[in-house]
Parts: sequence; structure tokens; C-alpha cells
Amino acid sequence: MSSATAAATGTGSSHPEQPGSPPRATVTRPLAWVSAIGIGASILIMIVVSLSHTSPAVPVMPWPPGWPPLEIARHLPVAWAYAGLWAAAVLGGGGVIAGLLAVSRGARLPARLLIGTAIAAVAIFAMLPPAGSTDTVNYATFGRIAVLGHNPYVMTPNQLRASGDPIGQLAYQLWRRHGSLYGPLATLEQHAAASLGGVSAARIVFWLKLWNAIVFLGVAGALDRMLRSDPARRARAHLLWSVNPLVLWGLVAAGHLDVFAAAACFFGLILVRRRGAGAEPGAPADGPAPLAAAAAGLLVGVGVDFMLTYLLLAVALGWTLLRRPRALLAAAAGFAVAFVPAYLWAGKPLLTTLMWRRGKPSADNFYQLFDTAYRSNLPSGPDLVVIGVFVAFVLLMLWRLPDAVPDLPAIAPALAIAIPWLLIWYYQLPWYDTMIIA
Repeated sequence: MSSATAAATGTGSSHPEQPGSPPRATVTRPLAWVSAIGIGASILIMIVVSLSHTSPAVPVMPWPPGWPPLEIARHLPVAWAYAGLWAAAVLGGGGVIAGLLAVSRGARLPARLLIGTAIAAVAIFAMLPPAGSTDTVNYATFGRIAVLGHNPYVMTPNQLRASGDPIGQLAYQLWRRHGSLYGPLATLEQHAAASLGGVSAARIVFWLKLWNAIVFLGVAGALDRMLRSDPARRARAHLLWSVNPLVLWGLVAAGHLDVFAAAACFFGLILVRRRGAGAEPGAPADGPAPLAAAAAGLLVGVGVDFMLTYLLLAVALGWTLLRRPRALLAAAAGFAVAFVPAYLWAGKPLLTTLMWRRGKPSADNFYQLFDTAYRSNLPSGPDLVVIGVFVAFVLLMLWRLPDAVPDLPAIAPALAIAIPWLLIWYYQLPWYDTMIIA
């Protein structure tokens, strides 16, 4: 057996077998194959569902002649679409778990294959209609409002619809009566896409998805470069981010802008590194130089400019630098440069829309198992209880969460704050998990 094959199946000398134990390859190799088949089949199903213009997973919109985006104008029965997507979810999730188990047993999945699969899948999804969510149509609506010279935080999709605008006719009921709740940089991105797409919602959405795809691959490339010297972590990173079908579905196929916020915060948090004494002028022995901290604060501020909920990661950055006053002040200054002008421009209308969301649970939160009140607006009592539980959970995590990457001290606090929010908060959607995956 060649050394490459041994590495791929976990039978190399770096993982000696214990006496009397079954050969690792007898389990590791099948796990690797299960992972490859599950992930590949999941992605293919998602592509087929996305290709059909009349699929129940694809938002209804007029389709322009030519391409992009690509589509097949064939009817896909509702039952087939739902069955296929459930199968894709099971296959994709199972494939990722099998891959992680294989890596834990010594498998070294070929990085080039993982990267190549990610690039191919992302490129295909970027050229297809949005699938799995109507959010990109909402983005197109707010972008169209901005292009027409109106304020998307003040003007509602209903008002755009009443004007007879072709994009306004596509606004979905949930969002028709309220202005945008996305950050100022998200509005700028939506304005740019609407400028390029004109009166075609499909073309506007194409530009939005294309930029999502580029940012997604940027994070994949950064993860690959950071972990190149550690094959196990490198493989895990690609399994969890680059070729994870559920992540690809939520961020690239559906086109959710969460990828911008997550990417900006990711690049900011990895700038905070522990360094040896004298490694960089002005850097303490265990913390970043003020310049690196300022850049980190600026990038996290950019993430918050896309989605205000990413303030959680700004808090994590502040917690990391709490005992390093110079770095903390530099990070705060960088954050303020990105955050303050943008939200002063957006002003009170954005905060009003965000407050409208408060107390509104999402459709599938687990609290409904205990109280049906969590299917509609919450009274203030349960709201306050959830906040209290969230804060207690965060403090426990900050105290007890092991730090697996001590050279990147902002990562553990970011997880310690974001994971409780994702688990405890009553308004959650699947793509919100983007906050922690990278």
C-alpha cells in the first residue's frame, strides 16, 4: 500500500494499532467512502432541485431570457422536492459526520479533492436560481427601493408594490409592511445588485449570489491556508465549511447575506494572536499589537454593518482584550470607525424595524414544546427569562469552555458567546449558525 493510500485510510505509522484491536482501515476506509458518497449525493440533489424553475423550493419570479441564472423550466412535484431535500439533509449531515469520524481515526482526506469539490459546487450554485428561502427576493426589493432614491428603512415593500414597480410585485407577505432590518453595508450591497440587475429580480439575485459565492470561497481559502500544516484540522475545516452541503445550501444556494457578516468577523478575530515577547513593536508577550487589534475591530465592525446581531462577536473581541488596555482601545477605535458612521446614516428607522422583531419567535423554536405562546408575540415575562438564561449560559461558557486554539485567543470567547445565543434565543433560523461554523 502506498504512503498516500495509507494516509488517506488512516493506516499509516503515525497511528499504530493496539494489540488485539481490529485494523483501523476496516472502519476508517468505509467511513471515508460514506462521507464522500453522502456529501456528493446531497449536493447533486440540491443542484437538481435548484435547477427547476417551478420547484417549490425556488421563489417565484419572472425569468429573463438567456443566462445567468440557469434553470430548467420543468415542473418538479412538491412531494419529490420535499423528499429529495430531506434526503439531501440526511445524506449531507451524515456525510459530514462520517468524514469527521474518519479524520478522528487518522484519515487524511485529500485537500485538493475537497477544495475542488467546494469550488465546483459553489460555482454551480452561484449560477442557479435561489433555493430554500425567499430572503434574496427581499434583498432585491430593498435594493430596488434604494436604487429608486428612497430609504429602504423608511419605505416599505408594500409602498413599492403600490407604485406598480415590477420588483415590488414580488415582495413576500411577511416583509411587505416593514422597512429593511439589514445593516447599512447590506443595503449598499443590495443597491449595487439592483443597479446591475435593473428590473429583473432574477438578475439582481444572481449578483447577490455571485458575491456570496466569492466571499464563501474566500473563507474556505483562508481556512485552508491557516491549517495547511495540520492535515487533520485542515480536513475538518473543509468538511464543516467548504463542502458541508447544509452550509452550501443556506449560504450559496439560498444566497443569505450572513456569509458577509460571518466572513468579516472571522477575518477580524483571527488577527488577534498571541505573540512572543519582542515579536512585534508594541505587542505584549501574550497579545496583539495595537495595529492588529485596530484592524480586528474594524473588520468586526464591518460584520456588524451587515447584521446587527454580530455585535455578539464584537463583545467577544472586547472580552478577549479586556486585560490589554492599549489593544482594547485600538480595537474599539477600529470598530467605531466602521460602526458609528454607518448606523448614524441608517438612523432611527432601522432601530424601529429591529424593535418590531423583538419578542417575535421563529416558527421552529424548541420553546413551543413547553408553551404555545412561543408561536406568536411573547409577553415581556418569558422574554426576560430567556435573556437571563442566555446571560447565565454565556458566563458559564466563558468560565468553562476549553480553549482549543490558544494562539487565537478570540475564538473561544466568540464561541462561548455565540453558541448560547444560537441555542437559547427564541428567534433562530438555520443559516444563523454561520456565526460559529468557520
